Amino acid sequence: MSRILKKILGSLLTAKESDELISAFDQVGNIIIVKIPDSLLPKKKLIGETLLEQVKSAKSVFYQSSSVEGEFRTRDLEIIAGDDKTETEYKESGCRFIVDVRKAFFSPRLSSERMRISELVNDGEVIVNMFGGIGMFSIIAAKKKKCTIYNIDINPDAAKFCQKNIAINKLAGNVISIHGDVSDVIRNELESKSDRTLMLLPEKSDEFLNLAILTAKNNGIIHYYSHIHADKKSDAAKLSEQHYLEVAPVKSTILGSKIVRPVGPRFYQTVVDIKIKQ
Repeated sequence: MSRILKKILGSLLTAKESDELISAFDQVGNIIIVKIPDSLLPKKKLIGETLLEQVKSAKSVFYQSSSVEGEFRTRDLEIIAGDDKTETEYKESGCRFIVDVRKAFFSPRLSSERMRISELVNDGEVIVNMFGGIGMFSIIAAKKKKCTIYNIDINPDAAKFCQKNIAINKLAGNVISIHGDVSDVIRNELESKSDRTLMLLPEKSDEFLNLAILTAKNNGIIHYYSHIHADKKSDAAKLSEQHYLEVAPVKSTILGSKIVRPVGPRFYQTVVDIKIKQ
């Protein structure tokens, strides 16, 4: 797709402009979301119309005018071509998902990590997904594994879409959508219940680490996501391990670590898989 778009946009943009644009392009169902550098904003309508014309499965093109922010993890989107409709259906790993890209956080760029987690899950596990959003990690994990997953999110729209997505997928396991503050939910309902805990809010992992540990059983596994600066890409995973060990309040065994995706120049989202000893 990137090569095709570079060729299409080659007559409209410089090589540098094209590279910047392609790196910030996502397609979710029939919706395209594109981040546009300030220098290219005067061309945003032209970019949108070109993308809509050339990507046949797309019906809408939105310019993402803000970062994902706030308690509900939402972003500002401006229609630049096609239908002004932000709800769509997305398919991944044999599952269907209804999502409104304006109302709830969603990234297609985490598909490999969602598959990796689903393959680690065992039948019979109880899992706490602390910032579960519309339920993608949870539903993909429960597709084939007879597990129980508590999918928690403070965003009421995310919880609503998670319930819809549970209903439209045939699952071997059980996903329970919970709308609420993760601190209250864990302290009131899920203390020492989890065999596996997902911390899918990398910018606040240190803030919520004690809570993740609280929900974990003895020898429970925590998937600790964080954002790490590394001058060398090859150092990022090891640096994330070192950071975890510096902040961890309990004895931990590191099972592995990896880069999930780049998020900026010399800046990476990483994950450390940890077994904790209470």
